[in-house]
Amino acid sequence: MIKDQYILGIETSCDETAASIVKNGQEIISNVVASQIESHKRFGGVVPEIASRHHVEQITMVIEEALKQANMLPEDLDAVAVTEGPGLVGALLIGINAAKAFAFANSLPLVGVHHIAGHIYANALVQPMEFPLLALVVSGGHTELVLMKEDGQFELIGETRDDAAGEAYDKVARVLNLPYPGGPHIDRLASESDSAVPFPRAWLEEGSYDFSFSGLKSAVINYQHNAEQRGEEINPNHLAAGFQESVVEVLTAKTLRAAREFKVKQVIAAGGVAANKGLRKSLEETFAKENIPFYVPPISLCTDNAAMIAAAGNSKFSAGKTSDMSMNGRPGMELNSWK
Repeated sequence: MIKDQYILGIETSCDETAASIVKNGQEIISNVVASQIESHKRFGGVVPEIASRHHVEQITMVIEEALKQANMLPEDLDAVAVTEGPGLVGALLIGINAAKAFAFANSLPLVGVHHIAGHIYANALVQPMEFPLLALVVSGGHTELVLMKEDGQFELIGETRDDAAGEAYDKVARVLNLPYPGGPHIDRLASESDSAVPFPRAWLEEGSYDFSFSGLKSAVINYQHNAEQRGEEINPNHLAAGFQESVVEVLTAKTLRAAREFKVKQVIAAGGVAANKGLRKSLEETFAKENIPFYVPPISLCTDNAAMIAAAGNSKFSAGKTSDMSMNGRPGMELNSWK
């Protein structure tokens, strides 16, 4: 009889302090997230020093709450997984040092996890992952197409050359005087719009799977500023809809082309922008027509959380890969295979 494997996940790469216990990389036993959005909202973005201080205040209580909700003791765990990078270095260090202290005190193996691998493995918490698969990762700091030929293997086939999709959303939202984070507000305005301003699509070179959203962001900002200088009033719904249509069309088209080329069995979306209703609808409809299974986690697992780190950590730990006490925060960490 195979013994169940319980992993404690810890995530502090940006502005969420999170801890979670996951069984066999698939079943969430507990999942605790302390968000800092209210603290950063007045600044229009995440302030690294404030984020780190909040992590220091919250991390112990969050880990204790995850154990309490799971009705488990440290000796019931098999390993501790923690986000090693990328992220804000000060924020990463809080989670890493908490994980090292917990692992050392309880004689548990330590597993360093790449944040993007975590987002991808959030899908394993809702649906078994079938390989080869294609992952579209869209968040505030990343926009990437990742091919996985098997569990634990990652091949980056496309990435943003400038702004990430979520970053562009936040910058456009600021021009429209929308609160941080801007993505959900633009998504809402776009869904309520009956028209869309035509904005350009950045397709880049023929055959490229890379992305670029800086030009689109500038086009939206210039459109708004030019209208203001002419004394014209722009319907924010129309502007939001035009911006979102451009982003969604490019993301969907490149993901579809890659899925066809690499003949994948499954397409998944991951990251905070995967919570966007317009993007989810476009991907679902597109891949339903292609008869390619498409999955995206519930919104609670798209944004940063520790269950996804525990799920990725389970795969890495099962492959015999662990970290030692010299682990450090790696803000520029690359996504490398562990198999």
